[in-house]
Formats: sequence, C-alpha cells, structure tokens
Amino acid sequence: MTDQGEWSSDANQVIEISFVQPGAGAPKPLSTFHPKYTFQIFDEEERIFGYQGLRVHLRFAAHDLQPNVEVSYDKKFGAVGGTKAMDIEDTLREFLPSYAFDKIASFNTRVQDDISAKDFKPPGELIKSYTSRGRNFEIWCGELTDPAVRRLIERIQILILFFIDGGSMLALDDQEWTIKRWRVFFIYEKLTNPPTPIASPYSIVGYSTSYRFLSYSPSALSPPSKSRPPSQTFTLPSPQSISPASLPSRDRISQFLILPPHQSHSHGTHLYTAMYNTFHDSTTCTEITVEDPNEAFDDLRDYCDYTCLLANGTFSQIKLNTSLSPTMTSKRIGVRVPTESILDLPLLESLRQQNKIAPRQFSRLVELYLFSTIPIHNRQAGMSRLTQRGKASDEGDRAYYYWRLLVKQRVYKKNKDLLLQFDKAERIDKLEETVGSLVGDYERLLRGLEARKTPKGEEGAANGGGERRERRKRKVVDENEDEDGGGDGDEDGEGQREVKRSKSSGVS
Repeated sequence: MTDQGEWSSDANQVIEISFVQPGAGAPKPLSTFHPKYTFQIFDEEERIFGYQGLRVHLRFAAHDLQPNVEVSYDKKFGAVGGTKAMDIEDTLREFLPSYAFDKIASFNTRVQDDISAKDFKPPGELIKSYTSRGRNFEIWCGELTDPAVRRLIERIQILILFFIDGGSMLALDDQEWTIKRWRVFFIYEKLTNPPTPIASPYSIVGYSTSYRFLSYSPSALSPPSKSRPPSQTFTLPSPQSISPASLPSRDRISQFLILPPHQSHSHGTHLYTAMYNTFHDSTTCTEITVEDPNEAFDDLRDYCDYTCLLANGTFSQIKLNTSLSPTMTSKRIGVRVPTESILDLPLLESLRQQNKIAPRQFSRLVELYLFSTIPIHNRQAGMSRLTQRGKASDEGDRAYYYWRLLVKQRVYKKNKDLLLQFDKAERIDKLEETVGSLVGDYERLLRGLEARKTPKGEEGAANGGGERRERRKRKVVDENEDEDGGGDGDEDGEGQREVKRSKSSGVS
C-alpha cells in the first residue's frame, strides 16, 4: 500500500511568489518569496496532496500585477477509489482572474514585449513621494469604482490570504453603493532607469484599503425631553445621486500589506502616515479607525500617531494634575478621585476630535505620553515608593500614583460588569495585574520610539525597534475589550489589542 505521506507537500513551501519585469531576453524576478499562510485556500493543515517534487509558481508583472500560475511536478498520484490528487489550478481559480492560468510562454511574452508598459502609471492621485535608501517611492490613492484600481485589486488580493491571518478578499461584485465606499492606497517604487527601453519604471511595494462608514452623531441634535420625545420622522434626501464621499464618515483602515521584500524599510510608516493625513484633511471624515489590527500594526499605529501628536503640539497641552488635596486619596471608604480632577476632560475630547483619532486609541496615546513625562526612576521603582499615595513629597512619585489611578479608572469602567463578579480583593488584584502589564508595554513602546529616531531604529518599525512583544495570555480583566460597544462594526479591533485575528498586517 502506498504511503500517502510521501505524496503530501507543505503548501507554504512549494508555492513561490515572484514579481517580474522585462530582462535581457527574458523576464527577470525582482523578488521571490513564499506565503506565510495558505489555510484559507488549501486545508487547515496547509498541505497539498497528490504530487512529488511539486512546485507552484505564482508570478506577477511588477507594474500592472498581471498574474500567472504555473504548476510543475515530478510525479502525480494515480487515483485510487475516491482518493486522488488535488486539482491545484481549479482550487486557485476562485481567487485569481481566469487569464492567470494562461500558458507561461504567453505571460513571459506579454511581460517582455508589452510596449504600453513604459507609459503605465498607478491609478488614482499621487498623494506622496519619498526617498528611502536612495530609492524613490510614490503613494497613490484611488477609488475602487475606478476600473483600473479594481483590476489591480482583482489581480493581487490573493496575497491578503497569503500574508494576513484571517484576512478576506474584497467582494468586487458587490453593489455599487458599497463599492463607492472603498479606497485603495498603493505604494510603488519608481525607477530612474528601467531595465529595458519599453519597461515600466514602476514596481509594486504594498497597498492598503479603507472603507467609509456613515457617521451619525445624535449629540449634534438637541436632546429629547419628557415633553418632547425623540422624533421618528426622517427627511428623505433629494433624488439626485449621493456619493458616500460627500457624507460624514468614519474612515476605517482595513487591509494593510507591505510585501515581504520591502518590510522593515519604513514603507509601512510612510503608507500609514499618508493615509492618516488624507483622512485628517478630509472635510467629511470625522474619525479614523482600524479593523482588527494585529500586534505589529498596533505598534506601527501607536508610533505614527504618537509622533504626530507630539509634533503638532497636542501633547504639550495635556497636563497631569498632581496637586490634588491629600484628603482625596485617603483610604477612607467612599473617597473617590474623579477623573476630571486629574485631567481636563473637555480639553482631551476637543483634542481628540481635532486629530480625528478614535476614543480608545486616543486614551492609550495620552496615557503613553503622560507615562513618558514621569521620571524613569519613579517608574522603575514601581509601587514601593507609592505608600504615601497623593501625600508623597516627590512630584514624580505623585505623578506616577495619579497616572496609575487614571489607568485603573479607565480599565475599571470598561470592565465593570466583569469585575463585579469578583470579591473586592480579587478585583484589586486583577486591576493591578492589568496596569502592571500596561506599564511593561508602555516601557517597550517608549524604547521603540527612541530607537526609531535613528535609521537603525526604523528597521524595526513594526516591532518596537527590533524588540519582540511576547504573546500574553488573556487576563480575566481584559484591558483591551471593545470600548465602543459595537455600532456599525467599523471599530472591529479598536479595543482588542492582545488576542485577535490579524487583518492589518505585513507592516514596517
């Protein structure tokens, strides 16, 4: 009996992805790499059955992303009863356009001899140009309603499944109203000297997508009262066509991918910053959110947002009040320190809205900034110097005490229902454990921010200056539960920063 194990191949190893451009006599690869995940296309075990010496080549033209699949092998398993070799091309047809399965000779001829390639430009509007390591890059933004944008996404979005754990492809056949809500941001490298006279100077580096959620703010209306209940009437819009781009919206960053050969070169920082600036400058965008980010994207977002708020003067307006009356921090039952006594909450909300940052993210950034203002020796001393609470003579000790109190208040408010299931002693332990975890994470982020001030630090932009964040077990008190309570779903991962599926990934 044949051992079926010898006919099984690791899909992540046998699939080879290449981006090619014209060369001397034949197309040449600019980069070649393997997928990180294949379970959404093949089985959960990420295995392909039925071949020996299997090789699956997935090639893309570097400029217009024209795809091609070539399958080769040494031996193929002969069907025995209901057991037969997987039809690889048939499996991949669901994820690629039909012309991706043309003969490799036709693909090579098109790449090598396409005279229109020299005139290719990425679709949409050029929103940023920058130089990295002596090479030139451009970021373009286009609407998914643009056929050229849609064509590029149709060709390349299989990579979302290959590199984002739990990522999903866009439904390009969705209804027009939904398609109009999507925007796509492309990063391309632009060569000064293309390899051949008819070659395109452009080659793909990465891309990201964003979706507009209609933003409804009932607070803008006068509140209802007992004598005047909420109105149930609704005025229909005029019959003329309405574009989602003209309506108030929360812009959500959805997919975010930098191709593996270009990671750790700061392209993720440039792309995120360009997207943030585009949303921030929009008169219709009210808030910027992110869909279910992974840990690497969390860090990238924290670094970029923190740097922005530091540069634009937002942080300089935020002060931690350490001069409260000592009676407010006594251990007597019933004594509470209101959050508004520690921070100017109306000012914080005004600054948050000006920067269009989601509430949960803004709270983290404020905590991180205030944490950075506390002398490091006070932070490192931990609880040992806080026995005097608000009565401490050292201002750094008082600042650290009130900072911890502020964080505890936020964590408690968000997890109140869960915490009330424990007795008082356990509640205190859970809060202390969560705050201790945050302290460690904020110290790591501050080291990452310091490392990013130098070119060497930028190399580790996705993981805190090269410092890996260890996976932590979910605590009973989850500091990262969703703050907004659902809504339209555009805040899918806004509060969940520890244990989650990755949708925004492949960043640096």
